[in-house]
Amino acid sequence: QVQLVEFGGGLVQTGGSRTLSCTASGRTFSNYAMGWFRQAPGKEREYVAGVSRVGTRSWSTDSVKGRFTMSRDNDKNMVYLQMNGLKPEDSAVYYCAAAESAYTDFIVYNPHEYNIWGQGTQVTVSS
Repeated sequence: QVQLVEFGGGLVQTGGSRTLSCTASGRTFSNYAMGWFRQAPGKEREYVAGVSRVGTRSWSTDSVKGRFTMSRDNDKNMVYLQMNGLKPEDSAVYYCAAAESAYTDFIVYNPHEYNIWGQGTQVTVSS
């Protein structure tokens, strides 16, 4: 099983960019499809982006499509979320999550399949 630690959050101005990173411990990182989630105060956790085990497929939710890009580097046990054109409504705690998958090139679209979580990193977008 992997353990996840996110970093890279902080305060950014509207329209700015930020890259979140998530490092995974363990030798089986490539067995996991990965996702980024976020949760704003008073709101439910939202599945933002996902990437397949080998990184050839990625997906993002409509509210961030064209602005956020998720990627991974299996040699470094890292996943990233590149966020551009940030808006105040993007402010949230962002979580990295892992879902063990039998398929190398599939994205795990069901958020309930993610069962390993990092501690989260806060992103605040000022208006």
